[in-house]
Amino acid sequence: MYANDGFRELDRQECLRLLAEASVGRIVHTRRALPAVLPMNFSLDTETARTSVVVCTSAASELARAVDGSVVAFETDQVDAREHAGWSVVVTGRATVVTESAEHTRLRRSGPRPWAPSPYEVFIRIDTELVTGRELVGGRSLYRVDLSC
Repeated sequence: MYANDGFRELDRQECLRLLAEASVGRIVHTRRALPAVLPMNFSLDTETARTSVVVCTSAASELARAVDGSVVAFETDQVDAREHAGWSVVVTGRATVVTESAEHTRLRRSGPRPWAPSPYEVFIRIDTELVTGRELVGGRSLYRVDLSC
């Protein structure tokens, strides 16, 4: 980020806290050598050795085939356009389809629910190798002037 650009850089712990509170984001991956972005619901999994973002999709989906073993980005945010306020968090890491039976069973109980249920669902885990975020701190709400005098 650039000095005095109106944004504050968030540390990893702040980013993970915001990720835990959010439920919808966007997965960014490569599709036919071009960037592809898909909105997804997700959950933050803190029950394993390394915190990760987990999404659920159909086993037959193009997404499951495209991202398994690849480095992807996952972004979520909260924006108040009226107040010019908000934050954004980006996770970059390797995505893998969960294949271990016990882990899949655990995620069926505690993980995200797919938006479009399918008879064969898979969970995709995104490692939190790089976590970055920023918060808008120079928005309009900081510069309000009380004209009621």
